Amino acid sequence: MSTIVIACQTLSDEVNMAITETGVKHPVIWVESGLHNHPETLRMRLQETVSRISNVENIILCYGYCGNSLLGLHSTRARLIVPRVDDCISLLLGSYEKREALSREMVSYFLTRGWIVNENNIIREYERCVERYGKERAQRVLKMMLEHYRRLVLIDTGAYPLDDACLAKSYEIAAMMGLKHQVVKGSIGLLKQLLTGPWDENFIVLEPGEKLSMDYFRIDMKDSLSNLSLFGFGKG
Repeated sequence: MSTIVIACQTLSDEVNMAITETGVKHPVIWVESGLHNHPETLRMRLQETVSRISNVENIILCYGYCGNSLLGLHSTRARLIVPRVDDCISLLLGSYEKREALSREMVSYFLTRGWIVNENNIIREYERCVERYGKERAQRVLKMMLEHYRRLVLIDTGAYPLDDACLAKSYEIAAMMGLKHQVVKGSIGLLKQLLTGPWDENFIVLEPGEKLSMDYFRIDMKDSLSNLSLFGFGKG
């Protein structure tokens, strides 16, 4: 059974590790980082990528709901397999339940090395503000952007050593904004299952021609609060 993977470059450390540990031979199409801030652009890029693929039975998407970025996505030629998670943070924590538990415990801003290195993230935004406006004004801007957060969480996915530069950068931002800093153990277990199957209730499997809708992401139809907090919609 032929399978191809579409993954965000931000997840390259974890995806490559999952491929090595599972031994799968699926080719990977990497999509550049930074498109999460523009869901419609990301959705169009993913659809264009999916539509170009032929002669495979399965297309695995290493993406979560990501703010409507996957809505309407479809393939006329292959099955689409998608993790049933709100975004890549839950994917790298191993489940949406762990993400939800951490968020309920304290409003947190999450990072991995991939986000620090690749993404157009809060750190990059701060560095641009320093260059443009100076450090004092940049700190005020960053404080406004993070005013609702209480903790910065660095996810240790095990895909790489947490080197000094990675830790130092996360500590720097946390200290500057008065946020609690915490390193949380992540997991690539869900990512490995995404690559190998079996695809149980933690995954969405779309047959050729089926379009992805938000209904597929509803975790528990009886718990509208979970749907609202994770995906932005309640029980319909």
